[in-house]
Amino acid sequence: MVKSYQFNYLEYVEQLLPLFQAMQVAAPLTDKKFQQLVKKYPRADGQIFSKDQLVMAYRGLAGSHGLEPLAQSVLSQLQMKPVRTISGVTPVTVLTKPFPCPGTCIFCPNDIRMPKSYLSDEPGAQRAERNFFDPYLQTYNRMQAFENTGHPLDKIEIIVLGGTWSYYPEPYQIWFIKECFRAMNDFGVRDSRPEILSRYQEMETAYQELQKHAPSDDPTQNHRATAVHEISGQDMTKTYNQTVSELYVAPERLAGFDTYQRASWEELTAQHLVNETAVSRNVGLVIETRPDNISEAEVLRIRRLGCTKTQIGFQSLNDEVLSKNKRGHTVAAIRRAVGLLRQAGFKIHAHWMANLHGSSVALDIQDYQTLFNDLDFKPDELKIYPCSLIGSAELMQYYQRSEWRPYSFDELLEVVTYCMSHTPEYCRLTRVIRDIPSTDIVDGNKRTNFRQIAEQELEKANAQSVDIRAREIRQAKVEIPDLVLDEIWYDTTVSQEVFIQFVTKDQKKKIAGFLRLSLPRQDSFIEELQGSAIIREVHVYGQAVNLGEKQSGRAQHSGLGKRLILRAHELVAEHGFPRLSVISAIGTREYYRQRGFSDGELYQHVSVLE
Repeated sequence: MVKSYQFNYLEYVEQLLPLFQAMQVAAPLTDKKFQQLVKKYPRADGQIFSKDQLVMAYRGLAGSHGLEPLAQSVLSQLQMKPVRTISGVTPVTVLTKPFPCPGTCIFCPNDIRMPKSYLSDEPGAQRAERNFFDPYLQTYNRMQAFENTGHPLDKIEIIVLGGTWSYYPEPYQIWFIKECFRAMNDFGVRDSRPEILSRYQEMETAYQELQKHAPSDDPTQNHRATAVHEISGQDMTKTYNQTVSELYVAPERLAGFDTYQRASWEELTAQHLVNETAVSRNVGLVIETRPDNISEAEVLRIRRLGCTKTQIGFQSLNDEVLSKNKRGHTVAAIRRAVGLLRQAGFKIHAHWMANLHGSSVALDIQDYQTLFNDLDFKPDELKIYPCSLIGSAELMQYYQRSEWRPYSFDELLEVVTYCMSHTPEYCRLTRVIRDIPSTDIVDGNKRTNFRQIAEQELEKANAQSVDIRAREIRQAKVEIPDLVLDEIWYDTTVSQEVFIQFVTKDQKKKIAGFLRLSLPRQDSFIEELQGSAIIREVHVYGQAVNLGEKQSGRAQHSGLGKRLILRAHELVAEHGFPRLSVISAIGTREYYRQRGFSDGELYQHVSVLE
């Protein structure tokens, strides 16, 4: 499971030194020049060094052997898939284990090797399975993969996916988050993976004694062992919850393994404190849940875990459509959940589905209008997931009875282009089509590049998307004089929201950084926030830069965050709020302390009257 990286760069110092020296002199390099240099200085056996080998060697040799100290300009040239950290942070996605789900949605896949709604062929799901769904192993190994490909690891966003987070037992939730933090705290300091793997070896032995299948880190082996239990959407003789309980939940308890996957609040708090000043700090923690699982108590609990953003499945804002798809809640539940989350300062990352049973192109467009016109909604981020027909979903029965069909290419294009061109500037379209392998889709759209197709269609119509993702500065060079401060004010039921953004002065309004400020209309149910305006998010875009580093032309660490916070101070004072609070991530607490904020129980605060 724990694979040692075999490349020993010290054996190739003679070839690597002149290559790195040439790169430092020529930086920044064009791709053509980079390829020329790599070919000019091959390994002794004539083979070309791979990028991950060069990243490891440069990190190890820079500052010694006559080389200059580590230069970000050289490292960025070696970086693989720079888009991974183009939004300013390094995202680490982890999945919870397969577990019963309260939902009975007819469109939802029933892959028994995965948490509900996920498929074992999806890349993130495969990584999770290879790591036993263990949070420490997933986090540590993903961070190592980023390091090996040249990405910075100082600002980590942990994204916890997998079914309904709120339905997992609380001790498991605490343990899962605690282990993610422990992996971040350990990275580069210690490695607990061998110790953790020994526990899974013990689990395998215990399962064998129970004559049960022990989940392994080999997806092929797991597929063979569970094939007889696979669910077919055409008959649904056994439900996902029944099967998962028999295959995983019951054996874990019989083997006593569930006692390992639990932790106390005190253990989590200890890891939080370490992470405040760790090398790899958590700058965002995201969990995924359902609207009907959100309550005042639940909001406080996930905040205590360190959560700053929730992914929440709206799916539809039409009660009849929700009912036909057996969603299990009404639009009223969504309204209440969003109100509670916004009062608590959370970023709201909604999931919305087109082409659901009972909907149509016209109804979908109407639904999307409601999403941003109704004061109860207006999400900060959005995933648009047109319904896909998966063989294990109950929707197969409706398809076979001709009660539902996937949209044609033209129908889907009409919906997606409408959505993209009618998303406001303050919202980020994180994803437009879910990345489901085409082999899992029975019928309907199999193009994973549909977003690009829609963008091209908009361009033909002389239209464009103005959402945040479409306007991110990305790798473009930007200096402070190139930017202007812009504000978008909009109302919600519980607050007046101000989206403060630094954008380029041209018509494209490329965004370099933003702050979400909430001016509440009523006292929060959270005593600590009463009388406070709330900073819900501060984000500076551009390629991620290590903490403390400054690079010419990069938006990060150029003072944009400080300027945005100062503007928030001014607005809060103008509107008569005595205090400004922030829903800070654990790893950003120190940043806010340096800007005058003091620690509360769950938030940080600063007086604006002094």
